[in-house]
Amino acid sequence: MKLSVVIPSYNEAESISETIKGIDDAFSSLPIDLEIFVVDDNSKDNTVEVLTELQKKYTSLKFETNKGPNGFGYAITYGLERYSGDCVAVMMADLSDSPQDLIRFYNTMVEGNYDCVFGSRFIKGGKLIDYPWLKKIVNRIANMIIRFVMQIEYNDTTNAFKLYKRETIDGIKPFLSPHFNLTIELPLKAIIRGYSYTVVPNSWTNRKFGESKLKMREMGSRYFFILMYCFIEKYFSRGDFKKKW
Repeated sequence: MKLSVVIPSYNEAESISETIKGIDDAFSSLPIDLEIFVVDDNSKDNTVEVLTELQKKYTSLKFETNKGPNGFGYAITYGLERYSGDCVAVMMADLSDSPQDLIRFYNTMVEGNYDCVFGSRFIKGGKLIDYPWLKKIVNRIANMIIRFVMQIEYNDTTNAFKLYKRETIDGIKPFLSPHFNLTIELPLKAIIRGYSYTVVPNSWTNRKFGESKLKMREMGSRYFFILMYCFIEKYFSRGDFKKKW
């Protein structure tokens, strides 16, 4: 089963080399067909130049520039329309996600034949390194609200780092979120449409370079919109969008 990794990247020239190297090193000795698909979201720094040089070294690396519209959700959507694998993970360009966790996600999907594998940083075995305290408080409140509204047990919906089979991605289209709210749209749609999933622990490490692109003050209403959309679909769509078994 070929694995694709979609990585949205905006002004990540300082981080992207280590991210690509880390993924390639982790998979180099494994019999897994890997595609690393970086979507440059019209960066204003020299990210494209860095990626061009990296492509000469790493045969698994592919990149394209999303000319627009731009935004975190648009960049991921661009990649999810163009990846070549049988399954696809969304990872960040800032070194926050662990390649070793990705291997665990992949092996779990293959062994259990799950449609999705979700990580949680907040279950036994999960790990946070240098997580900003205010961001953590907001994160836990947001996930508590999501769990209550959607009546689910999963406690880390907001993290983008997840693995989906191609059939799952196709089954939860079209995507509505142009920004970071896509992180909750993908798993919530997969859950309410009946795709199988399991949850495994994963780690998160704060970025070494640059600054976070997530602006919490700008995202509240956008997260709320997607949450309400998924709530309405779950309780009022009469199963019209359910997975066809």
